[in-house]
Amino acid sequence: MTRRPRKPPAEAPAPAPPAPRAPEPDPVDPAERTTAPKGGRKTPAQKKTPSGTTPEAARTAKAAAAARAAKSPRTPRVPRAPRKAAAKTPPPALAVSPVPEGDRVRLLEGTHHDPHGVLGAHPVPGGTAFRALRPYAKAVAVVAKDLRAELRDDGDGFFSAVLPLEAAPEDYRLHITYEEAELEIHDAYRFLPSLGDFDLHLIGEGRHERLWDAMGARPMTHQGATGTRFTVWAPNARGVRVVGGFNFWDGTGFPMRSLGGTGVWELFAPSVGEGELYKFEITRPDGSKTLRADPLARRTETPPANSSVVHVSHHQWHDQDWLARRAERPAHEAPFSVYEVHLSSWRPGLTYRQLAEQLPAYVADLGFTHVELMPVAEHPFGGSWGYQVTGFYAPTARLGTPDDFKYLVDALHRAGIGVLMDWVPAHFPRDDWALAEFDGRPLYEHEDPARAAHPDWGTLEFDYGRKEVRNFLVANATYWCEEFHIDGLRVDAVASMLYLDYSREHGEWTPNAHGGRENLDAVAFLQEMNATVYRRCPGVVTIAEESTAWDGVTRATHHEGPGGFGGLGFGLKWNMGWMHDSLGYVSKEPVHRKHHHNEMTFSMVYAYSENYVLPISHDEVVHGKRSLVSKMPGDWWQQRATHRAYLGFMWAHPGKQLLFMGQEFAQGAEWAEGHGPDWWLLDPAYGAEADHRGVRDLVRDLNTVYRREGALWERDTDPGGFAWVEGDAAEDNVFAFLRYPDEGGGGTPLLAVSHFAPVVRHAYRLGVPDEFAAWQEVLNTDEARYGGSDVTNPDPLKPEPVASHGRPATLRLTLPPLATVWLRPV
Repeated sequence: MTRRPRKPPAEAPAPAPPAPRAPEPDPVDPAERTTAPKGGRKTPAQKKTPSGTTPEAARTAKAAAAARAAKSPRTPRVPRAPRKAAAKTPPPALAVSPVPEGDRVRLLEGTHHDPHGVLGAHPVPGGTAFRALRPYAKAVAVVAKDLRAELRDDGDGFFSAVLPLEAAPEDYRLHITYEEAELEIHDAYRFLPSLGDFDLHLIGEGRHERLWDAMGARPMTHQGATGTRFTVWAPNARGVRVVGGFNFWDGTGFPMRSLGGTGVWELFAPSVGEGELYKFEITRPDGSKTLRADPLARRTETPPANSSVVHVSHHQWHDQDWLARRAERPAHEAPFSVYEVHLSSWRPGLTYRQLAEQLPAYVADLGFTHVELMPVAEHPFGGSWGYQVTGFYAPTARLGTPDDFKYLVDALHRAGIGVLMDWVPAHFPRDDWALAEFDGRPLYEHEDPARAAHPDWGTLEFDYGRKEVRNFLVANATYWCEEFHIDGLRVDAVASMLYLDYSREHGEWTPNAHGGRENLDAVAFLQEMNATVYRRCPGVVTIAEESTAWDGVTRATHHEGPGGFGGLGFGLKWNMGWMHDSLGYVSKEPVHRKHHHNEMTFSMVYAYSENYVLPISHDEVVHGKRSLVSKMPGDWWQQRATHRAYLGFMWAHPGKQLLFMGQEFAQGAEWAEGHGPDWWLLDPAYGAEADHRGVRDLVRDLNTVYRREGALWERDTDPGGFAWVEGDAAEDNVFAFLRYPDEGGGGTPLLAVSHFAPVVRHAYRLGVPDEFAAWQEVLNTDEARYGGSDVTNPDPLKPEPVASHGRPATLRLTLPPLATVWLRPV
């Protein structure tokens, strides 16, 4: 680019006193927006360049025009009169101090590490040099309380002057004149770093537990000016600039500075405020550029748009009573029945706030203690159901703002319902505006391509061995719990994190330092995450979706197991084995079930090896697996009866319960995220509505009795809380067991009997303790109001003094067809 050098202006004759002028309007705010004059004309920054013309080419043309204009003598602009008559105007600029050529090139190319060391105000011989980079500006002046001085146009958007001042005024502004508009703003390059040394130390150590307070976009007041601090971690970048609506997506005038060796880049942008769209323009090591969404953005545009949004929360919480109570009893010793929800399809079209008017009431009516939300963090593809995350710190904008999501959580808490959330630290998608090769090289993903590529989903695995990545994820876990009052995190795909050979063939993976297949970095990350969450967030529970026999998933991190590892530190674990085996059993024709009897009893062999949740989740009712009721054999009556009996067995079995939406009323179709549950099945105008309503009524009663009977949940992780009565009646398709409450708690045991044959069995003998005079039926899934045949035991049953099943007394009861019966002492 050719530039014509300019000589310092000759001393001008003293100007005549200027005529009085009206007071200047207040500075334009926020976000440096210009105001077009009457007639609707736009500033140069607002005008579109011709098709195919880049902003860089436009700036080049503008600089060339300025060079041509410089051939003619130009009269120096005289400083304006002071605003106050008594103020003393400094003399005109004595000299210019243009940006050195090397710095100039790096600033224009977006590769400068320290723009604040060049731009802004700096002491020089003879005074203070002021330098600004304002593309498209016609003139720039320095303005303070008793000062107004024009800077010289050095071309390419650079302006400079040396003023005879010992130091720059602390709160000086830049008055910028465009072709058809003017604005007055604080100079972004007069500010000290807005991120403290202690924050940088914690980030460098990978130990910043509130990372979201330090990184991303944070509106704030800094050195007396309001604006937004932008920070981003990009250690491999040659330069970083902020672009957004506030600078018409041209970051030339908004270069960020690198803060030491942390890899963190920072810029405080005055007047940029809440609601502004932004991204980071990163110059890669090879000199190419990429526009990236903020990894710590707390709000995003609605997909498919993907810009980040400057966000400030204004939500006022009203769940203090809930938070105070939730830590009273650990989750594994408390009633814990979960309704799993995909928010976007539960009632398609509803926003977070509209869901808050319906979901809490529905879940509370059915008696569930918690909802589990499939991932709500921002994701580009709805068909991933949220399991391929790009905005780890932002609730999806599809349903509203972050404050709207807080409103929903608040409403659920006020209805007495805990909120669990699926959390996905196992992988992330390859979108070129998100985390993949964020600064031009592998950063969040492992540097080894074989380790980085997830073999199942075409995504990238996190590099858990990098302390900054671990910090990003650990802080993210606490972020949801602290900022959104989430009561639990269900961690997705833990098995894929734990094993180096997960879904990989021989030769496609490298053993760890000990020659094993365990991913030691992932183990350390999960331990740190769990320890941090439990320390910082009392009452929160973490839940692992882990499908293997990894030892110690719910063991404390400081307790070493036989494999030499400490526990992973989760509170609960999904019991995938129970789910697989039990569904396999009930899907068989009754005549064949005797050959699969052990599939229903095997879970008790390992039931106390971990703290378990029994999940009938979305994964079991999609992609050709059929809905729960459709898995059952037989005609429609038998399918519904087996469905009800299975739920009764599940609610009585040791462990917590989870049921996916739609299965509570025996939806026959598979779930599809496009339309959600078939609510029309519950329309009274539908002929079979009673069949579906009956199943839902049963779920309500299961939860009611479950919460009332401590025997069903107080000792879920204690072998003393369970005893088989009849576990070998394969020919009869019968399972019977006792559940016991806490000793000394005043509760009574509960007898659960499940019968998976389509016949009635009269006077069926079961051994029971002899200290109770009678037993009363408290739940029977075959009742007519549930859609059953109404074979019940309506009267109290008195034990006979006949030993049976190793117990001194015997009950004789009637077993309904394809049903579960619960009895308790009178």
